[in-house]
Amino acid sequence: MKELPPLDDLSHAEKDALIRGLWQELQTLRSEVEKLKQKRVKKTSRNSSLPPSKGFKPNQSSVQATSVNGKETGSHRNGGRELSQQPDQVVVVQAKRCPHCGVEVDPSTQRLSGIYERIELPQVTPHITRVEHYGGMCPCCQKAYEAPVPVGLEPGSPFGSSIATLVTYLRYSHAISYERLSQLMSELYGLSLSEGAIANLLRRVQVQLETPVAKIVERLRRARLVGSDETGARVNGKNQWEWVFQNDQVCLHVIRPTRGKTVIDSVMAGHQPQIWVSDLFSAQAAHPALEWQVCLAHQLRDCQYAIDAGDGLFAPRMKRLFLKAIALQRRRHKLAASTVEQYCARLRGSLREILHLQPKSVEGQRLLKRYQKIRAHLLLFLSDATIPPTNNSSEQALRWSVIFRKVTNGFRSDWGAQLFAQVRSLVNTAKRQGISAFDAISRALTSHQTDWLLD
Repeated sequence: MKELPPLDDLSHAEKDALIRGLWQELQTLRSEVEKLKQKRVKKTSRNSSLPPSKGFKPNQSSVQATSVNGKETGSHRNGGRELSQQPDQVVVVQAKRCPHCGVEVDPSTQRLSGIYERIELPQVTPHITRVEHYGGMCPCCQKAYEAPVPVGLEPGSPFGSSIATLVTYLRYSHAISYERLSQLMSELYGLSLSEGAIANLLRRVQVQLETPVAKIVERLRRARLVGSDETGARVNGKNQWEWVFQNDQVCLHVIRPTRGKTVIDSVMAGHQPQIWVSDLFSAQAAHPALEWQVCLAHQLRDCQYAIDAGDGLFAPRMKRLFLKAIALQRRRHKLAASTVEQYCARLRGSLREILHLQPKSVEGQRLLKRYQKIRAHLLLFLSDATIPPTNNSSEQALRWSVIFRKVTNGFRSDWGAQLFAQVRSLVNTAKRQGISAFDAISRALTSHQTDWLLD
């Protein structure tokens, strides 16, 4: 029926039939609307923990993208490389004759018209030290003896710490395969290094890193605050889990066959931090800390999913509350203590009001039930400026691990997985101290160079 028929021309029976038909159609439409409301919304990286690599990517606009400050991205206007403060060589270029008429010109009358630099890399070749080790027979006691070998020149592998540092750095910070490492060392440095030699070298590195990583574990077990997360790992063709435990001073990676609470127990070894920061995963929820801050980055995505699913009452208000609380935490160091307290009181009051709402949608009800249960862990960071509102630092620490897994397809040995975790622990801890990855590995493989790992 596209048009309503003239009601004056209808009998009572026809009107009754019309009403019944319209009522039946109304019920059908209502049923379809409810089905659409309950229909699962497609999860993306915006409304769930689905990584961006697995989500649908729409075509980008052809309009030139702009950065936050309004400038075109990729633009180098008014830019340029800064000149070196200590160049290795300075070439002064002055004219001797006029290029137009050939008359000699005085250098003192010339002015500087431009200054620039040309940068080249020197050729790097292996520095080979041959050790001729002597010994003999003592004429007095008639016992054999050998001359003491200088430190760093002990017999064994011909490859020194500088080569071990470079190979470890390229392998575990840039995911370069053994085959390409062998090719790279040969073509760039003229050093013959087989894949087997690389494997043997890295196994020695794994033993050398045990002591520095043990120092990281010691510091972690004294930490007041610990953030933790986990991601998948592939070891010997089997699925395992890479865990990270970190704060603003240290970062520890471990790879274990399980995703259970036993990993946390073994790493913390009875230590009870004051604060634990993580997502809502069951093993993380069973943390040993006194207090728990739930990662609000996850909750923001879950709120967005509920909004996409049709919740217009509860999820939007919770999302705004979380965003306001995070914004306050970021700028609280610029505000007076009394001002911060006022904002915190308002946010806590808003949380109480929102938790008394009664959403109709299924997703809204699901979030309400969750937040009523973990209410005390949502805004814990408002009471302490040192507590982060999100667990983004843990996720960032695992980001390279995910990339490495995709590039290499995992580990073929247990010691390889252990070495990767050791290197990531070392590098991410060094990053928190302002030390580069290469420098951190170099220091760890050199005696008496791990003072930066101590408190």
